[in-house]
Amino acid sequence: MEHPAEILRHDRVVLRRWRNVEADVARLTLIGLEARERLLPWMPWAEKHSRESVIEYLTGAEQGWQTGEAYNYAIMGDGPDGPNTLPVGSTSLMRRIGPGGFEIGYWIHQDWSGQGLVTMAVAAQASAAFALAGTDRIEIHHDSENHASGAVPARLGFTEVDRHPDEGRIEVVWRIVREDAERQPWWGVS
Repeated sequence: MEHPAEILRHDRVVLRRWRNVEADVARLTLIGLEARERLLPWMPWAEKHSRESVIEYLTGAEQGWQTGEAYNYAIMGDGPDGPNTLPVGSTSLMRRIGPGGFEIGYWIHQDWSGQGLVTMAVAAQASAAFALAGTDRIEIHHDSENHASGAVPARLGFTEVDRHPDEGRIEVVWRIVREDAERQPWWGVS
């Protein structure tokens, strides 16, 4: 089975595959707890975020990578050990929208938001996804009130294709197909 690279780069961002190792468990637990209040309105998992839930998530991430169902990455920021050495958020490529498609999800710690890292991370993942045989479309789904999440696909040339009720909220769906992605400035750039 073909998989994307374990490290992806685009512009100033580096994505590194999450691993079920103590350093990743500790860091993901910490940044999730610190970002909990910011994430609660958009990410239901944030309510029960804990060391145990992180271990469960990273165990599932290992399985998802092996089966090709999901590719989970740490968004890396500059840390005390140098550039791109500190996980500051998370992003995933997920095969949950049917054959030929990937959905991308993301979040970032509030201290790192507003720097373009998520936009660069999504560009890196979209390029990697389209490099996989059979990928014809990528989607991003978010709550209509989450304007920061909606700005990312808009910047990258995705098209809003749907708005529908979802558990008392309105979910917005953005999509980009291969032909449109090939015309974007981020196409194939690493």
